[in-house]
Amino acid sequence: MKGMFMGAGLAVASLASAQAQQAAVRGTVLDAQSQQPLPGVSVVAPGTGTGTTTDANGRFVLAAPAASRELTISFIGYNTQQVHVPTGGHALTVRLEAAPVSLQGVVVSGSREQERRTETPVAISTITPQLIADTKATAPYQLLNKVAGVYMVDMGAEQHMMAIRQPITTNAVYLYLEDGLPIRPIGIFNHNALYEINQGGVRSVEVVKGPASSLYGSNAIGGAVNFLTKQPTPLPTVGASVQGDNFGYRRIDASASGTVGRLGLYAGGYAARQRGGWQDYTDFNKQSWTLRADYTFNAKTRLIGTGSYNYLYTQTPGTLDSAHFYSRSYQSNNRFTNREVTAVRASLRLEHDWSPGQQTAFTAFTRYNSTGQLPSYYIADVRANGVYQSSNGQVNNQSFHSYGALAQHRADLGFLNSRLIVGAYADFSPSTYYARYLNVQKDVANNFYTGYTDTGRYLDDYKIDLINTAAYAQYEVQATEALRIVGGLRYDRVQYKFSNNLSGSQTSKKAAQDNVYNIVAPKLGLTYALGPAQGLYANFSTGFQPPETSSLYSSRQTIELKQANFTNYEAGGWVALFERKVYIDLSLYQMEGRNEIVSLLQADNTTQSENVGATRHQGIEYTLTYAPVPEVNFRLSGTNARHTYLDYSEVVQGRNRDYAGNRMVGAPNWLANAEVFYKPRFAPGARVGLEYQRVGQFYTNTANTKTYAGYHLLNLRLGYRLPQSVARGLEVWANVVNLGNALYAVNATTNQYGTTYTAAAPRTITLGLGYTFAAKARE
Repeated sequence: MKGMFMGAGLAVASLASAQAQQAAVRGTVLDAQSQQPLPGVSVVAPGTGTGTTTDANGRFVLAAPAASRELTISFIGYNTQQVHVPTGGHALTVRLEAAPVSLQGVVVSGSREQERRTETPVAISTITPQLIADTKATAPYQLLNKVAGVYMVDMGAEQHMMAIRQPITTNAVYLYLEDGLPIRPIGIFNHNALYEINQGGVRSVEVVKGPASSLYGSNAIGGAVNFLTKQPTPLPTVGASVQGDNFGYRRIDASASGTVGRLGLYAGGYAARQRGGWQDYTDFNKQSWTLRADYTFNAKTRLIGTGSYNYLYTQTPGTLDSAHFYSRSYQSNNRFTNREVTAVRASLRLEHDWSPGQQTAFTAFTRYNSTGQLPSYYIADVRANGVYQSSNGQVNNQSFHSYGALAQHRADLGFLNSRLIVGAYADFSPSTYYARYLNVQKDVANNFYTGYTDTGRYLDDYKIDLINTAAYAQYEVQATEALRIVGGLRYDRVQYKFSNNLSGSQTSKKAAQDNVYNIVAPKLGLTYALGPAQGLYANFSTGFQPPETSSLYSSRQTIELKQANFTNYEAGGWVALFERKVYIDLSLYQMEGRNEIVSLLQADNTTQSENVGATRHQGIEYTLTYAPVPEVNFRLSGTNARHTYLDYSEVVQGRNRDYAGNRMVGAPNWLANAEVFYKPRFAPGARVGLEYQRVGQFYTNTANTKTYAGYHLLNLRLGYRLPQSVARGLEVWANVVNLGNALYAVNATTNQYGTTYTAAAPRTITLGLGYTFAAKARE
């Protein structure tokens, strides 16, 4: 009996010893700045060969040998940490700091799946949570202009235009995404659409430069800009901030986040207003909020729900003539133009991991948008033989509802370490549009529009059912240890079912019309690793753009439009040098456009769309990051480009003018953004940043007889996050935009009556105060 008990005791001891040898270590890895979970982080017990990676919620479980006293936590783009294994079964919370030199580690927009940047054969850049936190931007352009090859034109009140591998344009050659979903349906592009994004709810931004139509469909030509929303934090986090500038801008941000059991919640956004700004008649109000809920059914199945509400009302002053611009007289020539936008979006995404190499995701989404305006750019003067007769304008509204779904399946295959991604997309977006004719009164002597009368006469009044269905596939294969090849194909069917509410002499358009576009967009690319920190890529891709509904069916549009097509060739590479203190990213591209749709400025200062026979876009984009010591980080981003008409002519004053070989209007020859940040070791939490922006010369008319010289700009950023021992989570900052108080315009255009300028702000000083509470984990 005694021997039996002794044997049983030995068995229990052996079992306890075995369990001790494989004690499970649990933990969560977060971004130190944003408190957001980091998926795909490597967690290794050194010297044991035991390791794992974090899941979609940043969590990990590692059966570490009892002898392990430390874990190594590493992730591309972040500083590696050594952490002690906790005792007593407590969970770890590890907060990784962003590395001084960003290696552009993990991206999702290049393939709609999380993967290493070095395996993605496209020009793609990431605006990280750290950069967002350091910049304290009051508008998206202050972040996006740091990306090589990107120029986002600030038009005030969060209004903008864009130039990515294109001239400065309002045309539908960009795709704006939120978590991979277009924020607007095909056919209803708005160059201002980024005011429908909640800046305060953005975790990071990814910019794919060049055509991305093989994955995302129409308008992804110059580029696709994907805003990734903040996720719920594993630990309770609450934040609030206030800021304002010397020109009457005021803003308050608030957010709360946390996870209880299987449910994680995030809510956040901001309210902003402008009163008495530097430019006359530019007051605005903005509300923008996001709610997100993540529910984990089990280790394999997740449900993610996201909703956003955005409202903007803004006065719109219009552009300035030369006399007012150069005299810094920023008066508006009217007191009634405006824009009012309400945008609501919601989505529900279900993810299921069938196995480590098989995942399916299904997303259902809906959108509502109403954009009403009395636009300054539609105010036109009627002249006879050069003599003023009268003025007119319009009030209009475009509204739509959307109902759609995106389904995608990813399979990692055993053959050559390959991956197959297949997906389907459907979007049904009924829309309405009306425009009513206004008689505008004008004080001719002072060039001031004094008021208007709504005549009640409709210029346009129609409805359209927009239907977009698509299927796509992408196959990636690891041909050799160094060579990875990616091929993709997308088929889109785009249908506009137009129904006119006007008839007879009321309209120049048909009673009903059905336009259908069938498009196939292929791509082929490769990456080649030259070593652990250097590689090359090459890419062939195509893009397409059906005409916008506003151009096809507007009574103002008299020119018939065709679909535009683009073919893109690019190559590039990246390298990290000097123990990864220097990182260089480079890309060269040539994109050929056929029937590209451009906006032509008419003699009455209004615009009309027209197909250009052929265009060519060529350029080189480059980023250099250098961190000689951990306290100093230097970045230079730039592009040198040529945008040329190959086949194009206009009728000017009754004569046909051939502009083949001319540079395209509004196409700067050089864009550069350089910035140095200093974060002194002797004052933890402090930062000083100096930024330089250069926009080079560009032509302001198609004849290439008028130019604008561009501008140089300096911005200063100061910030201090107080040490935890003093006031944990308290932060103060000051930003000075246009430090030298330069006179400059963000855009300029010329017609037969002269050049008009979109003026930029004089020296602007913004002060902010914020507080963030992030709970500590019990360890």
